[in-house]
Amino acid sequence: MSYELTAMNSRERILTALDHREPDRVPFDLGSCQVTGIHVVAYRNLRQALGLPEIEIEMCDAVQQLAAIDDELGCRLKVDTRGLYPLNSHNWQVVEKDAGEYWAYHDEWGITHHRPKENGLYFSVVKVPLPRSDLTVNDISDFSWPDVGHPQRMAGLRDLAENYRTAGYAVVLKDAFAGIFEFAQRIVGMESLLMMMITDEKVCCALFDKLLELKLEYWQTVLTELGDLVDVVTYADDYGTQTSQIISPDMFRRLIKPRVKSLFEAFAKLAPHAKRFFHSDGNVRPLIPDFLELGVDILNPIHIRATDMEPAALKRDFGNDLVFWGGGVDTQGVLPNCTPEEVKDDVRRNIEALAPGGGYVFNTIHNILADVPPDNIIAMWEALQQYGVY
Repeated sequence: MSYELTAMNSRERILTALDHREPDRVPFDLGSCQVTGIHVVAYRNLRQALGLPEIEIEMCDAVQQLAAIDDELGCRLKVDTRGLYPLNSHNWQVVEKDAGEYWAYHDEWGITHHRPKENGLYFSVVKVPLPRSDLTVNDISDFSWPDVGHPQRMAGLRDLAENYRTAGYAVVLKDAFAGIFEFAQRIVGMESLLMMMITDEKVCCALFDKLLELKLEYWQTVLTELGDLVDVVTYADDYGTQTSQIISPDMFRRLIKPRVKSLFEAFAKLAPHAKRFFHSDGNVRPLIPDFLELGVDILNPIHIRATDMEPAALKRDFGNDLVFWGGGVDTQGVLPNCTPEEVKDDVRRNIEALAPGGGYVFNTIHNILADVPPDNIIAMWEALQQYGVY
């Protein structure tokens, strides 16, 4: 990684990396989707530390309290991506109501969220819309599902995408809602879903099929409108824990994989040039061959702190087939708690493991949370500038 290349614009840099070739430097993503962003508190502190003027910060995800990356900071930090956020339950019609010690938000799915008034950093699900233990297929079909494919959700996004493309940025398109497995938990509750997957596959599969139907409606609408301008499409579903998986690989292959396959086939048909980005936290190593069979191009967030997710081993075993997007710094321990020099050392190690040969986009392991000191974010970025040159 010592020779020189002609400087690229951001989109060229991203596309080169996605093609498993070395660009001029490692591309940098911040905030292109809801799993690569930064909490509004950390964002405000970062702008202040960089000497940028105080502004009213917009949020792209009110539930997670994620800041929308403004152009001033995006240019200052040489962010190579720009994200498209269609209107959804995390950024649209979010009305907070006073609920005593909490702010309450009841979304279009019938999910109730609470955020503590005192030091409340994000919303958490406190009530699901279909919590019944005796749930039936008819309950699922009769439920009032939102119209996720309504064209209103895409209002203004084509002009925005064209502006991003003209300015030379890579365009990333966010999904309408979380993945089939994760979102099913928000509809019936995690415990209920996991029990249902064992004891009542008929009802469980009816729920999965309905969520797949909604996703296909959304992607048909959004990619018909924006597909020619999008470089990356995203899908986020969590299967991993810190040490293992939430469900067995066999259960994933039997109940989840065929439905995700249908979705990824739609991606390939509607936007054949767009790379397919798959997010799952935790230890997903046993599932990576399945992801490749599904047509996944990009794996995120590269949870290097989890069991069996050591970056050099992942690069060795899957680097020819997968682009790694993330894993740039340990966000659980190092980024919030260590010194700037220790942050730089961690960034260096991860770049050295993941960047050679291309196929790597730098980002943290999931979102930067509120407690991360701005000096550590700046140290992370400085290390990327120092060690991320090919």
